[in-house]
Amino acid sequence: MSNTKVFEPVISLYGQRFERIPVKTRILSPDDNIADIVRSYALPMMQEGDILTISESPLAITQGRAVPVSDINVSYTARILSRCVAKVPYGIGLGAPTSMQCAIDETGKLRIIFAAMIGAAGKLIGRKGDFYRVAGMQAALVDAATTSPVPPYNETVIKGPLHPQQVCEDLQAEFGFGFAVMDINDIGGSWMIGGSKNVSKHFIERVMKDNPQGQGAELTPLCIVRRLA
Repeated sequence: MSNTKVFEPVISLYGQRFERIPVKTRILSPDDNIADIVRSYALPMMQEGDILTISESPLAITQGRAVPVSDINVSYTARILSRCVAKVPYGIGLGAPTSMQCAIDETGKLRIIFAAMIGAAGKLIGRKGDFYRVAGMQAALVDAATTSPVPPYNETVIKGPLHPQQVCEDLQAEFGFGFAVMDINDIGGSWMIGGSKNVSKHFIERVMKDNPQGQGAELTPLCIVRRLA
């Protein structure tokens, strides 16, 4: 059975038509530079006015943010808090002790404990999302080891990318196109976590909402967004 996502390449939005062109690459590693990847794989395909989206986890991989589970020393706190995480359809997230430990390492133990307390209180009154609002973006961006099906990253916890806004601004300065770093899943979650000047967060989140880059073994960490005449 194929893990390749099936999607409609052209969608209508705001009375206009937009094409999404996933860009296939090789498996990325910490030895890669994202600008070199853009230059080699996406740039030959791009046209004036295009926007290039970059998936957050592959970007994080190039920054050395993929941590083998065998290298993670899981604390008692991480084991306890991971049991309290609600299960979601798109992945285990911080429900794994190893990914919870990475969230603690990123944001600090006291902040994570406080976020867990606020999150629990919010659930009592029927409100969701308080944990991540308090814990912050880096905690929310941690991907558990089972999230990626692509070796060797199926056995690593991938932390969120560093400085996604600055990455986009640097890429725009180098290549002249708009860039956005995206956190997207297959059930309608679409968030821009960094974007270059003049890239609308509202627009890019809507145009990428059906996740044309996929969440499996597609090896398409980049996607060109093009307005059609």
